[in-house]
This record gives sequence, C-alpha cells and structure tokens, in this order.
Amino acid sequence: MRLIFIDNQPKDLILVQQGSLGNFSDLHIDLCDIKDRCLPNYCEHGGKCSQSWTTFYCDCSEMGYMGATCHNSIYERSCEAYRHKGKTSGYFHIDSDGSGPLGPFQVYCNITADKIWTAVQHNNTKLTRVHGADPEKPYAMYFNYSSSMEQIEGMINGAEYCEQEVAYHCKKSRLLNTPNGMPYVWWVGRANEKHPYWGGSLPGVQQCACGLEESCLDLRYFCNCDADREEWTNDTGLLSFKDHLPLTQLVITDTNRSNSEAAWRIGPLRCHGDRQFWNAASFNTEASYLHFPTFHAEFSADVSFFFKTTAVTGVFLENLGIKDFIRIEISSPKEITFSIDVGNGPMEATVQSPMPLNDNQWHYVRAERNLKQTSLQVDNLPKKILQAPAEGHFRLQLNSQFFVGGTASRQRGFLGCIRSLHLNGQKLDLEERAKMTPGVKPGCPGHCSSYGNLCHNGGKCVEKFNGYFCDCTSSPYEGPFCKEEVSAVFEAGTSVTYIFQEPYPVTKNASTSSSGIYADAVMPKENIAFSFLTARAPSLLLYVDTYSHDYLAVILSKNGSLQVRYKLSKDSFLVFTIDSGNLANRELHHVKINREGKELIIQVDQVLKLKHNLSEIDFKAIKSLTLGKVSDSLRLDSEVLKANSYGFIGCLSSVQYNHIAPLKAALRHPSIAPVTVKGSLTESSCGYIAEADVNTVTTVYSSSDPFGKSDEREPLTNAIRSDSAVIGGVIAVVIFIIFCIVAIMSRFLYQHKQTHRSSQAKEKEYPENLDSSFKTDIDLQNTVSECKREYFI
Repeated sequence: MRLIFIDNQPKDLILVQQGSLGNFSDLHIDLCDIKDRCLPNYCEHGGKCSQSWTTFYCDCSEMGYMGATCHNSIYERSCEAYRHKGKTSGYFHIDSDGSGPLGPFQVYCNITADKIWTAVQHNNTKLTRVHGADPEKPYAMYFNYSSSMEQIEGMINGAEYCEQEVAYHCKKSRLLNTPNGMPYVWWVGRANEKHPYWGGSLPGVQQCACGLEESCLDLRYFCNCDADREEWTNDTGLLSFKDHLPLTQLVITDTNRSNSEAAWRIGPLRCHGDRQFWNAASFNTEASYLHFPTFHAEFSADVSFFFKTTAVTGVFLENLGIKDFIRIEISSPKEITFSIDVGNGPMEATVQSPMPLNDNQWHYVRAERNLKQTSLQVDNLPKKILQAPAEGHFRLQLNSQFFVGGTASRQRGFLGCIRSLHLNGQKLDLEERAKMTPGVKPGCPGHCSSYGNLCHNGGKCVEKFNGYFCDCTSSPYEGPFCKEEVSAVFEAGTSVTYIFQEPYPVTKNASTSSSGIYADAVMPKENIAFSFLTARAPSLLLYVDTYSHDYLAVILSKNGSLQVRYKLSKDSFLVFTIDSGNLANRELHHVKINREGKELIIQVDQVLKLKHNLSEIDFKAIKSLTLGKVSDSLRLDSEVLKANSYGFIGCLSSVQYNHIAPLKAALRHPSIAPVTVKGSLTESSCGYIAEADVNTVTTVYSSSDPFGKSDEREPLTNAIRSDSAVIGGVIAVVIFIIFCIVAIMSRFLYQHKQTHRSSQAKEKEYPENLDSSFKTDIDLQNTVSECKREYFI
C-alpha cells in the first residue's frame, strides 16, 4: 500500500517507521515485498500457474502430465512398456522421453507373441495413381504424420528396428534407371535429404529389392519397373535404415509418355523393440560401479529404474556437489531411501515395504525433486512425499560424476542388477558402459521370476537376454500372454481326431518328447477343459477311447444337461449327470473335468457342480481323442450313440486334455500334429458368434486387426435361395412358351406359379410367433453355413 490518506490528510510512513507517528508490527516499510511466484513459470509442459501469498500451483489437466510441477508423463514410454503391464493390441499414447520436452502422441501397438510393433500413420496409405508427370512437371506428394518429427525421431531412436513399406506399380514408367544417373523416382526422409534407392535396397545403392536378389524381370536393370514394359509390374520393398525414416515426400517424373501409368502406396512407419526397457547391467562386487557425466537438474530432477538384488544394503546411485548431493539406496531389506541436499540440510524420503525387497525379483523405483516437494515411489507402494521449505536454497548444484551401482568412495556398493535407468527422461546406456568396466557385466538374466505370472492358461515363461516371452505350445490358447482363444465352428459330421503315440510306461518322462504337441499316451488322470456353444441336443462334445476299448464321453443329453460317461469294461459304466439346466441354449459355456486317482471334480461356468470319490479308474493306454462325430461307433452305448448321430453342431473353443490341445493342433499344426480332420472345420470366435445376431452375420473381423477386412461373399443360405429363384424362373418361362397358344390357361398357370414362389420365399422367413427354441436351432445352423461361405452355382 502507498499514498495513505486519512481525512484527506497524507500520512508519512517514514514517521511511522521512526516511531513518531502511530505504531506498526510485521511490516516492511518503504519497499514492496510482493513476490510474483509465477514468474518465472516453473510449471512444466504447458502447465498453468496460479499463486497464493506463499506458494504457486500448477494445473496439469489435459496436458498429459501430472505432479506438483507437471513434470511426470501419465503415459508409458513405448508399446513394450504397455505389453509389460499386460496390455493387448490397441491404440495407445506413448511419451518416448518421459518427463523430457517431447510430448505424448498416439500410436497403434500390435502386441504379438514374438514382437511388439509400434505403428504411426500418415495422411495417405491408399494406392494412388499418377498420370502426366515428367522432369519439367514432377508429381510430388507430401506426407504428414500423426505426430511431430521430433516425437517420431525419439521413438525411432529408442527402437531396435524400424521399417516402412514402399510400393511402386508401373506400366511403362521407369523407377531408378536413367541415362544421366538421376532417378525417375526419389523420396525424401526426415532430415530433408533426397534418397535415390528404393525399398529392399541399401542406402547409397541405387537399386530395388529385386536388384539385390538378382530376380528382376530384365537382368540388365536393377528394378522391375526399369524394364519399361507395357504391362503392369511393381517394385515393393521395405525401407529400414532408421536414420532416413520416416518418408516425408515422394517425387515421380515418368508418367507422361504414351501408355505410361504408375501407382504408389506408402505404408505406415512400423518399429519394434525398446532398446532401453531391458537395458541392464549386473554389479558383481561392492567396489564396482559405472560412471556417467554430471546430472544437471537445478530446478527439477527425476530418476527412475528397476533393480533386483539379494543384498541387504547398497547404493544404487549417487551424485555429489560441493555441499549438495543426491543418493538413492536400499538401506535395509524392506527400505528404499532417497537422500538429497540443495543447501538447506539433508532431506530423506524413505519407503518401507511390508515384504522384503531383496527377493531377487524386479522392483521399480522413481525419485523426484522439484521446487515444491521431494518424493519417492517404490513399486505400487504408497508414495512418500516431503514438502520443500518455503524459503531457502532451491537450486540443486552437482559437479561430480554420476555414479551408478556404487559411490566415489567405493564403499557400500550395490550387488545385483539395475535396468532401464532414466534421468529427466534421458536414457543411460548401462550395457554399453558395462562392456568396458571391470566388475560389471552387460545384461541381467532371470526375468521370469518377476514376470512369469503374465503368462496365462498354462503358458510357460521363457527367458531371453533382453526380456522374456510366453511359450503357448502346451496351452489351448495363443497370443503374447496365452490369453487368446483358439476356436472353430463344427457342422454336422465334422470331427477332429487326435491320435496319441504308441502307449509306453507311465514312468517315462514326457518332457523328452520332440514337441509339446505330443504327450504321454498312458494317462493316470484327466484334466479336461473346453468351452462350447450349441443349440442342438443331444450332442457329443468330446470322446476319448483306449486300446482296451474303454472310453470317456462328454455329451449333452436330450434335455441339454451335461453328462460325463466312463465305459471301463464290457458292461461297466459310470455316468455323472450335471443338472445345470439346458446348456444347448446358444450361450457360451465353460467346462472343466479333473480326475486324479479316486477324486472327480466337474465345474460348469466356473461353478463347482460335482465332487465325487469313486473307486480308482483303470483308464490307461489312450488311443485317440475326438471332437465332434465319432466314425467308429460300434462300441458306443445307446446314449452316446444318440448324441453321436449328429455329432456336434456349434462352436468349440480352447480344448485341452492334460497337456494336449487337439483343436489348436488341428488349426495351427495340421502338417506335424497327429491329427485328422473330417468334414468342415472353420476357425471362428465363439464369443463373437454368441454376441452377434446370426441373421446378419456374414463377416468375422480379427480382434488383432485395427482396421478389419471385409468379405463380400454371400452366405450359403442366400446362395440356396438364389438357386431356387433361378430354377423357378426357368420353369415359369418354359410353361409360358408351351401354353402360350392358350392365353387363359397360360395366365392361370403363371399366376399360380408366382403364388407358389412367394409362399416358398415366405417360408424362409421367421414368423413373429415362431417357437424361440426352434428358431434358435435354425439360427445356429445358418451361422455354421455362413461361416462356411460356400457357393452353389
């Protein structure tokens, strides 16, 4: 406040300060001590600053960042990181430098069993024709991507491999070969440099893929299009030199001659692998460490990494200044401590875990310091936050080398592994530095001890140098985490028969088998699991027979209830009926049957339906397992015989018998698995059939394809109706010609025929009051026909 008047008389504040006028307390006189706490703005990544008398606040909403100063990205750095969290294919935002200056952007993560692909789209991926281009009037197309070039460059630099497919379709339009050496077609990369080579070739080699493979149409040239023929051909290949990607401009100059035409297609940028996520180093002695340049982070600093150890204590990292320092360490088996001093005295943030952290499994640590607070996060434990003092020093000034795995004094070093180390979004290459440092080794084995639980449904975690993968060989599921069902539609008469190997003693080690598809033929127990969908009862779902003519049959009885039937000798039967209502209700049901020794357990839709103690079953020397209709029905009892009369009409999914996945073997390994398929077996999703309206289903889309692929073929039922209409029309014409001399008779016959055809067409439609169960039965059979999609001509 200034210029204070009371009763229009000015008051001299200096006199107040001197004590000769009035009195005062807690005032600064003759100066203005207000601080603008939003200048400079310490809110990062575009955060909006607001302030009170004592502090400032940051609004991070809609920025893609969080924290007291909007420092932390809310997104993962790569598709590999999303996969590590158990995500499946889909669109995600990634932030390749985390808390760094590059912002997040959207990509498509195609998470497969062997690779995790990251795709970035541009504005034109369609096949585009080109006419009338020559060197004087070249055709040029510019490509805009869904992110900035800096963001794409960050993604490419962090990937192990990148590619972009380029295709040039030509008819009398040359590609690279010219008399003066200049290409007819060239492209521009991200550095705005012109490149005269095509997909499948190498930088500096002015050729196409067929030139390197010596397979071009005319061996005098290095591209198919350079043969200059008046017929359509193409040169298609992959650009994979990362420093040149992505393609930003395409120029074409040879489509202006007679009969000259071309078309091009440029695919999305695709990358796989995260060079940093599994980048690790192993510290074998307490005196060993890695050192890097000084960590410069005066106002804002964050450090993140994974570690695993069996040691009780040890320093993960340390950086010193004259007085300032930062240090992160495991201070006890259950404690991680982040220590920091910016000149106001040391502060320590400690996170305590209820379980030991030195359990030789990967644990995540993230420490952050900014002008408002210091925080420490360990795994998913509650974050420890310390508020920064309102006044005092606030610049973190460090000048020593940045030590990883130890300290400058070579005391209290860390024994174990550290990976994926980031400082303020920047990646530190631990493996490369470890190659030249004694006592430290690049890489770190043993990922499955931490991430093996991501492999589901019997999938096995397999170690890799830079990660792990889920082996789904013995699982009825597939996909990166063995969670994707393998299912198929069965028609009347369809059967899948898996032939077991010749029986041998039960003590033989099944692991010595040459493939996970094969397994021991002598089964002291049954572990059966499958899902099914049908509207037909009775039905035979699964049948297992032995060399001694015993069998196990799982059927739906006439009323739709589930039955498990054992035939153990000529006249000995065990029948277990599960009263779960009518299961032939066109809904997906899950069945589990487990027998070991004398105990039999049956579950339907995850509900225990039967637990029975029985005399020990001598069910050995398994011969074969059949899904659907059984061909050899001589030894079947009457109930199984009734169910087998139609076999199975519907959908079976994720079938497993002990370590055998017969349906998966038939669909994925038909050439090497001992499996025989009879009739029509069409791969399809049971879940999709259960959810879809069968009257409109003609196309099945893959869940892993973000765009989908259409199939314009008509269903089988439509083909039959079409044939009926054609035949009826021909008959009508013939009758009309024969009786044309009798006009009245011809007219009568024509009207009668049309009425008959109309009634036939109406019979194909469902009346509103049709019995629902009968309609359901017809619908399911129509679905099977639609999945088959055959034509009758």
